[in-house]
Amino acid sequence: MSDANKPQPEGREGYRAFRTISTRWMDNDAYGHVNNVVYYSWFDTAVNAHLIEQGVLDIHRGDTIGLVIETQCNYFAPVAFPQGVEAGLRVAKIGTSSVRYEVGLFLQDEPLTVAKGHFVHVYVDRATRRPTALPERLRRVLEDLQ
Repeated sequence: MSDANKPQPEGREGYRAFRTISTRWMDNDAYGHVNNVVYYSWFDTAVNAHLIEQGVLDIHRGDTIGLVIETQCNYFAPVAFPQGVEAGLRVAKIGTSSVRYEVGLFLQDEPLTVAKGHFVHVYVDRATRRPTALPERLRRVLEDLQ
């Protein structure tokens, strides 16, 4: 991959909402930094907490739920406990029943991402697990993140 195509860190200005996430002792692996699988948990936390706080995701009783069908992450710098992380959130694409979320992870008060990635939710009917159109209230919250 040429340097022109290689993913690069991004600044905070490209993200619409932010969430502070605390690293935990158990997040560090044998190499002394946060293990790569933890980053995906942070992506999930940033997206779902935002949707819950906006009143458009009821994880216990909602008729519509989001299932992850794709995920990806690029790493630029290590993170280790006890550093604080801030997750920046944006929406890159809204479909009929799907959404591509993009998340940038920043060390607290640092200007560039230490990692960035995306995941795609397909929204489905809770009972049938079949794709369903995005509820209008959810669509409005997603549009605010574009």
